[in-house]
Amino acid sequence: MAKEKSKKSLPYRPCVGICLFHQDGKVFVAERLDTPGAWQFPQGGIDKGEDPYDAAFRELKEEIGTDNADFLAKTDDWLHYDLPDHLIGKVWKGKYRGQKQIWFAFRFKGRDQNIDINTKHPEFSKWQWVELAETVDLIVPFKRDIYVEIVNQFKRFA
Repeated sequence: MAKEKSKKSLPYRPCVGICLFHQDGKVFVAERLDTPGAWQFPQGGIDKGEDPYDAAFRELKEEIGTDNADFLAKTDDWLHYDLPDHLIGKVWKGKYRGQKQIWFAFRFKGRDQNIDINTKHPEFSKWQWVELAETVDLIVPFKRDIYVEIVNQFKRFA
């Protein structure tokens, strides 16, 4: 009970997520270095005072080596998820219970050769283009509801 109370007292970490569409309608996913078998879209924290739109482009550049993309849409509102209990206090220096995210859809304008996940601070071991609906089964279970919502809001771009 005490752990649940302390979890609920923690704030959500403000974050952006990027659903990057290829010209053929598939989306970019990458496998996390720290969680083999867990694939996800690029995402990351919003710096203090940073606009979420600018954060999305920064995260693309930091995580996949390119921001060569056009804006398509963003989610209607913040989407939230809670970390599982075993991760509370272990990630983000124990400051957050989960994340609140604004998600952006972008259309990739470059070529596969422009993507480079071997960045200054790599997060991914490999990447691929997949059908949007497949992403729900690739993500870790505690983020699955977010991905269902992303699919629903952005399926028109696939």
